[in-house]
Amino acid sequence: MLHTETRPELSLLLDELNAAEQQRLSPLACLSRDGVRRRTEELQDHRQSFAQDADRILHSKAYTRYIDKTQVFSLIDNDHITHRVLHVQMVSRIARTVGRFLGLNEDLIEAIALGHDIGHPPFGHEGERILNRLCRQHGLDGFQHNIQSVQFLDRFEKKGAGWNLTLQVLDGILCHDGEAHATRLVPDRDRDFASFDRLMAAKSKDPMHKLVPMTLEGCVVRLSDCIAYIGRDIEDAIELKLIDRSEIPEQCGRTLGISNGTIVYTLVTDLIGGNARVRDAHKEDTDQDYVGFSEEIASLLLALKTFNYERIYTNSAFQPDFKRIHVCYEQLFDYYMGRMAHDSTASEMGLSFLHSMSAAYIKNHSPAAIVRDYLAGMTDDFFLRQAKTCGCDIPERTCLPN
Repeated sequence: MLHTETRPELSLLLDELNAAEQQRLSPLACLSRDGVRRRTEELQDHRQSFAQDADRILHSKAYTRYIDKTQVFSLIDNDHITHRVLHVQMVSRIARTVGRFLGLNEDLIEAIALGHDIGHPPFGHEGERILNRLCRQHGLDGFQHNIQSVQFLDRFEKKGAGWNLTLQVLDGILCHDGEAHATRLVPDRDRDFASFDRLMAAKSKDPMHKLVPMTLEGCVVRLSDCIAYIGRDIEDAIELKLIDRSEIPEQCGRTLGISNGTIVYTLVTDLIGGNARVRDAHKEDTDQDYVGFSEEIASLLLALKTFNYERIYTNSAFQPDFKRIHVCYEQLFDYYMGRMAHDSTASEMGLSFLHSMSAAYIKNHSPAAIVRDYLAGMTDDFFLRQAKTCGCDIPERTCLPN
């Protein structure tokens, strides 16, 4: 049954929730009633705005495809290795814990966390590098997964109409990407949809363009992203026998810990303890409007991140067959571009990947942009099946300890 209007008692409950939120949260928190949407919606939902956004992301098709997206380790048959869906859940849990202690909006935090990696293409960061090159070769701006996340949620889902998420959620998703070892993050609060669109365009043109979230909630998610992956990647590498726990740098191990659980606990404790002033700060206290790690922890986190890059992410002992993945990406891009050239309006049954899209989406996106969106949305397994169908020589999965 479709609901065409909100029941009066639910509207009263919503008013009570909003009032309680104002009393409970820090004056520096972003209130749900301040959520701004690009398009006004006629139906007054009984849920608070950011909670509604979290539900919309959870019910998106792109979120469903997280289940088979590489986090770090590709082409491995091991059920205990982290996939993208587990990572975003960890980010959400960690960030909500921090937000609860700091008096921030947990619904906003959850929505940003759940959506922040939705734009990742098949095969993780390697896939991102490949798609970046292909996009530039076909006249597009380079590929960046945070921009693609906004593209999926705002302009691709629901047949190209998007989910009409709030500015604060889209902003947190766009701005989650960055060096998480910074001592502090100061939100750039003066932002509306016009400035958000300009920021996204600037970032699209220049990948080095600095991004800072407009809310403390967005800043917390960005820091929690690193907390969620830094120790978990170590555990996955140990599971795959790529490193030994004893190799963790001594000072990092002594202060941060040598297990994922201890590392997460230490980093979260530092983030909460060092930013407790946020809960009781006044809205006018601009000098208190930031979150970050202590200098010592930030320094050790950077050292641990360097260790991960040297011993895990670029470890010669783990060399998935990315040469074939590169070739598959190229052949698939060319294949779909050829189909677009043959039938750009998707009038024939052959262009099945466009049948669900609106005429407005097809009109407002170039063939290369449409192919980019389609490839970026694929799961690892679907990518390999499509590549095999097109005659590509696909790589085999590696069986490592399980």
